[in-house]
Amino acid sequence: MISTKNITFSYQNQATFQFPDLICQAKETLLITGNSGVGKTTLLHLLGGLLRPASGEILIGSQNLNDLTEKQLDAFRGQNIGLVLQQSHFVESFNVLENVVLASWLASGKKETEKATAILSHLGMQEHLHKMTSQLSMGQQQRVSIARALINNPKILLADEPTSSLDDVSTAKVADLLENLAAEYNTALIIVTHDSRLKDRFTNQISLS
Repeated sequence: MISTKNITFSYQNQATFQFPDLICQAKETLLITGNSGVGKTTLLHLLGGLLRPASGEILIGSQNLNDLTEKQLDAFRGQNIGLVLQQSHFVESFNVLENVVLASWLASGKKETEKATAILSHLGMQEHLHKMTSQLSMGQQQRVSIARALINNPKILLADEPTSSLDDVSTAKVADLLENLAAEYNTALIIVTHDSRLKDRFTNQISLS
C-alpha cells in the first residue's frame, strides 16, 4: 500500500507543485491524469523515491521515505518499488533475459535467472529471451520493462505513460496485463498518463491541474 500527505515539490526557480493526497492499496489500480506540465511525471518520481519532496510524507507500507538516507532509499526502492518509465534504459550490450536478471542482482545480489525466465514467459516473451532489446518492437520492449519491474516482487508498481506509443490493440493488451499482474503479484499499481483510452477504462483516478 502507498499513501501520501501534503506533498509539495519545486524545481529550482520554478513554481511549486502541490499534489493531492492519494492512497492505493495492494491489487488496486490508480490512474493519475492531467495535461502536460502539471507534474504527473514529477509525482511519479516522488512516489518512486527518485526525487525528494519539499514537504509532506510518502508512506509505502509503514515506511516513510523521508526517514531513509539516500543509500537506504536506493536499497528500499530496489526491493519494494517497480518502475516502468517512458525511457526503458536497457543495457544495450545485454539481451532481454540478462536485462531482467540484472534488476534482481542489483536489488539482492542474486541472479534470479529462473524467475526472470518465468516472468518473461508469462508475458509472452519466451521466444525472445536471447534477443537484444534493440531487436524488439515497442510493445515487446514494454513487456521487458514490466518484467524487470516485477522481478523483485515489488509492493508498488509505477508506470509512466505505458501506452503513449502503442496502437489501440496493444494499449488494451498492456492495460489488461498491468491490471492482471497487479492482482496476481499483490501489488499497488499507479499509472501516470494523459491517454484518454486509459481514462475511459479505469474509474479510480486523480486529476492534476
